[in-house]
Amino acid sequence: MDFKGLVLAAGEGSRLRPFTFSRPKHLIPLLGKPMIQYVIDHLINSGVRDIGVVVGYFGDLIREVLGDGSRFGSRLTYITQEKRFGIAHAIHLAIEQGFVDKSFVVYLGDNILSSGIRKHLDVFIERGSDVYILLSRVKDPSRFGVAVLKDDRIVRLAEKPREFISDLAIVGVYFFRDPDLVEKAFKTLKPSWRGEYEITELIQWFIDNDYRVDYDIVSGWWKDVGTYEGLLEVLYLLLDNIGERIEGEISGESVGRVVVEKGAVVEGRVYGPAYIGREVVIGRNTSIEHFVSLEQGAKVLSGSISRSLILDNAIVDIDGLRLIDSVIGSNAVIRSSRELRGDVRLVLSDYSQIYL
Repeated sequence: MDFKGLVLAAGEGSRLRPFTFSRPKHLIPLLGKPMIQYVIDHLINSGVRDIGVVVGYFGDLIREVLGDGSRFGSRLTYITQEKRFGIAHAIHLAIEQGFVDKSFVVYLGDNILSSGIRKHLDVFIERGSDVYILLSRVKDPSRFGVAVLKDDRIVRLAEKPREFISDLAIVGVYFFRDPDLVEKAFKTLKPSWRGEYEITELIQWFIDNDYRVDYDIVSGWWKDVGTYEGLLEVLYLLLDNIGERIEGEISGESVGRVVVEKGAVVEGRVYGPAYIGREVVIGRNTSIEHFVSLEQGAKVLSGSISRSLILDNAIVDIDGLRLIDSVIGSNAVIRSSRELRGDVRLVLSDYSQIYL
C-alpha cells in the first residue's frame, strides 16, 4: 500500500506523573507490550509499514525499545520534536523533513482503538476524502477536541470547549490525502491559548475552504490514555478480550480466561480475566483476582490483588491485605505487617518502597 503512517509520541505525559518522570507514557506496558506497540500493530495490520515516530521526551528510550521496526515487519523513521508545539506542529515537522510525501495516517501514540483502523483506511481511500477523522461519543467533551455536525457534515471543530457544543470527541486518528495541502493549512495557523498549533484548527481550514472532510463514528471502544484512571480503564478493556493461554507453570489454581506467559510460576490462585507475564512469580498464599496484569518479572508473594496493573519486577508482599484499583511502578516494593487487614489503593512510581 502506497501510504505512510505517523505515530506521535513526543509528549511528557504530565497527568501520569510520577511514572513519566522516568519513562514516556507510551512505553508503559499493558499485557506484556508497551502501549505504543498497539498503535504500531494497528498500522501494520492495516498494511501501513512505512511508519514515522515523532519523539521528544525520553525519545532515546522509545528508539531503544522499538528499534528500526524490522522485528515488527515494518520500517520506523524517527522525527524529533524538540519543542512540543502540538499535533499540527508534529505533522508539519514530518512533512518538512521529507518523511511524509504521500497520503498518510496520523495515530496518537497514547490512543487505543478496540477495532484497529483497517476499515477506516479503506473507507478513506474509497471516498476520496481530503481529510477523514474518527469521532466517539463521550460523557465529558471538555477533555477533548470535538466536532459539531449539521446535516451529517462537519461544520466546526473546537479544542477542549469550556461550554458544551457537542459530545462527539475527535479520536486521535487522522487521515490526510495531500501533504502539500496540509502544509498550506499549517502556514495559516497561530499558536492557541495553550501555546500549541491545534489539529482542530488545521482541519477547520479544510472545512472552511470547501475541501472534503469526512468522518465516521467508531464502533467499539476507544481510549485516550492520559490519566491513571484511563490507564486502568484500557487495561480492563484489553483484559476483557483475552482468551485463555497457559505457557508457564501452574501448581496452584487458575479459573477463567487467564494468560500465563513462559517462565511464569503460579503457586497461588488466579481468577481471570488476568495476565501473568514472563518470569512472574505468584506465591502460595496469594490470590490474583479479576482484571489484573502482572508485567514481566513481577513477584506477588502474599495477599490479594484486584483490578490493578503491576509493572515489571515489582514486589508485592502484603499478607492479609487486598490491593485494589492500583498502579504499581517498575521495581517498586510493597510489604505489610501481618496484623493489617482490608483493602488498600496505591499509585506508586518506579523504584518506590512502602512498608505498611
